[in-house]
Amino acid sequence: MRLNHHRLALAALACLGTNAHADDTHLETVIVTGGRPTSLPAQIPTTIEGITGAQVEERINAFDSEDALKYLPSLNVRKRYTGDYDHAVLASRASGTGNSARSLVYADGILLSNLLGNGAAYTPRWGLVTPEEIERVDVLYGPFAAAYPGNSVGAVVDFQTRMPVKREAHVKLSGYSQGFKLYRTDDRYDGWQGSAALGDRSGAWSYWIDVSRLDSDAQPIAFANKLVASGVPNGGGVPVTGAVAGRNPSNKDWWLIGATSRTRTVQDHAKFKLAWDISPKLRASYTFGWWRNEAARVADSYLRDAAGNPVTTATRVNIDGRAYDVRASDFAPSRGTLEHAMHGLSLKRHSRDTFDWEIAASVYDYARDLVRTPTVLVPDAATNGAGQVTDMHGSGWNTLALKGIWRPDAGVLAAHTVEFGLQSDHAKLRTRVFGTTTDWLHAGDGRQVSVFNGNTWLESLYAQDSWRIADDWRATMGARFERWRAYGGELANAVLAAPLPFPDRSETAWSPKAALSWRASPDWTLKASTGRAARNPTAAELFQGTIVGDAIVNSNPNLKAERSWTSELSAETMKDRSSLRVTLFRETTRDALYSQPLLVAGGTTVNTVQNVGRIRTNGLEVSAQADDVGVKGLALSSSLTYADSIIAENAGFPASVGKWQPRVPRWRATMLATWKANDKWTATLGARYSGRQYGTLDNSDPNGDAYMGVSDYLVVDARLRYRFGRRWSAAVGVDNLGDRKYWAFHPYTQRTVVAEVRWDL
Repeated sequence: MRLNHHRLALAALACLGTNAHADDTHLETVIVTGGRPTSLPAQIPTTIEGITGAQVEERINAFDSEDALKYLPSLNVRKRYTGDYDHAVLASRASGTGNSARSLVYADGILLSNLLGNGAAYTPRWGLVTPEEIERVDVLYGPFAAAYPGNSVGAVVDFQTRMPVKREAHVKLSGYSQGFKLYRTDDRYDGWQGSAALGDRSGAWSYWIDVSRLDSDAQPIAFANKLVASGVPNGGGVPVTGAVAGRNPSNKDWWLIGATSRTRTVQDHAKFKLAWDISPKLRASYTFGWWRNEAARVADSYLRDAAGNPVTTATRVNIDGRAYDVRASDFAPSRGTLEHAMHGLSLKRHSRDTFDWEIAASVYDYARDLVRTPTVLVPDAATNGAGQVTDMHGSGWNTLALKGIWRPDAGVLAAHTVEFGLQSDHAKLRTRVFGTTTDWLHAGDGRQVSVFNGNTWLESLYAQDSWRIADDWRATMGARFERWRAYGGELANAVLAAPLPFPDRSETAWSPKAALSWRASPDWTLKASTGRAARNPTAAELFQGTIVGDAIVNSNPNLKAERSWTSELSAETMKDRSSLRVTLFRETTRDALYSQPLLVAGGTTVNTVQNVGRIRTNGLEVSAQADDVGVKGLALSSSLTYADSIIAENAGFPASVGKWQPRVPRWRATMLATWKANDKWTATLGARYSGRQYGTLDNSDPNGDAYMGVSDYLVVDARLRYRFGRRWSAAVGVDNLGDRKYWAFHPYTQRTVVAEVRWDL
């Protein structure tokens, strides 16, 4: 997907503000064509891949912003359905889809990664970017830039959204339909999305307004179940039929008794951006983003009594001679109302002279975040009654950054480019659960069930020097100093009126970085990079536990930071219409943060976050692109990744030593073929492959093709786009053309037909 053609190199160097002759283009990492360049530190000779918004529109069936990453090397977003707002975790070379805090996602410099916690419930806020507003998206692989904290150990994703140079307007309407068949569920699920954007520039001022609505009806993503061995022989109960026999991920016999978490989500998005060019070298900009989501999740029971009626209430049932208790939570619906807002403000000097600087601040606010669930199951899921409400209002994060770029010998071949800065990142987690006896659908308050709060604060100072040593050599040296604090942690339950406090924490860490590139020949460049990353515990990982009496037990307030050393060695060639990159990478992580069994007082075993001694990953990544391959207008891009990721030390859970790191497959691959037949017709065929995986530290879940399992997959996608003229275009496509059933704990979507029509001014 990278734009690596030599004929574009000089334009890119001008955008990036580098000083190089035409012969030095092999030393550059990212090549761009007009518009704004990537905001990633492109002068570091390491791996950066990217795709433009125009390529996304042409090649990818994109409903959500994360779809833009679908075919980039080594990346996988655990997107379960269109509009998935709470589990779409980004995985990278040595980090699985359970490690959301091991990557960073930005949009125009504003942090979208949710670092309140680590895991499926703390995903990037993808909904604050729509595919239609993307100008380009780039990915930096690994913690090689001193400008980013240790959460960059996996990858840094940088969305650059549109800012017009003249008046422009866009309207798009799209829809999808999915046929889904699994267990006893056999149905179609449909959705649509509409978006509109308007932008203009007048003198020193420019603005951009983008609005959209997504109405998505998704397949069930969970299934109520009972282990066969848990049934009581001759235990009575209502005789029922309809349960589906199967094996769970551990290959134990179980019954699937119903489909749950069938999600209907309606999401509204609005974005307003304003820029003022105070002078030709100084720009002020403001961004406001707003996202609202109304989500309803319901369940469908497979069980039928003797009269053929569905069994949906809490009761005891009899399946094949054994008695099982159906709990209220088995078929409980839920309702979510989320309203989030973000603000970003920056003042930037961009002269490409000796000194440039930037001041940037951002705020992300959970203005409203309520999830409602009944605690008494009734036949009609919408019937009001007793329930619980989880309120995360007040959670969010804010950032402040002071950045500088100094070019002490601008215009000289052996030029230095020194980047430095001071940063502050503050995250606050606020969670209160309250109960109601009469109004779970509407209650605004009630009796306290639990309170869970905490704060983290990271203050950082960094510097990095990119030095063109000679015509064929470039070196980068940098370091990052961080002071991390965790404070205000507290936990309460229904009994305690006042929360119990956790002890405050503070730590410091150094993270050195280094990279070197050598133009070995006119066609080949060799690059080597290494860097250390310290990923501190999030508030949700650190401040956890259970209250027994008047004390917090099974907590681990002394969690250590993950400390990773990552290195890569690349050989890269760029020809006029093709490129090839081969990268060897290695990552060693000490004190990795994972939830694992812990034996507490009384002989009880609970799962809580602990440090895993050491995880080592060795791998190979190959990325290739070519234009006009055999047929005029045919472009191919492909990637192949091999990762051997093994738990080498773990005193807290010895059974995991020697096993694969969860959700990091040995093999991954992508392929995308695009044929631009003429100015009107474009056809695309893509494929994504992932090898077998495990979801547990001890690899005790060998059956990946089951609910709660993690399976391998090969998925093929297709897209056909037609331009009617300068302003109108339409496209039709199919995702998962082969109707593959595959899992990442939850089932992914099956064959889905998509269609869209677009108007551009």
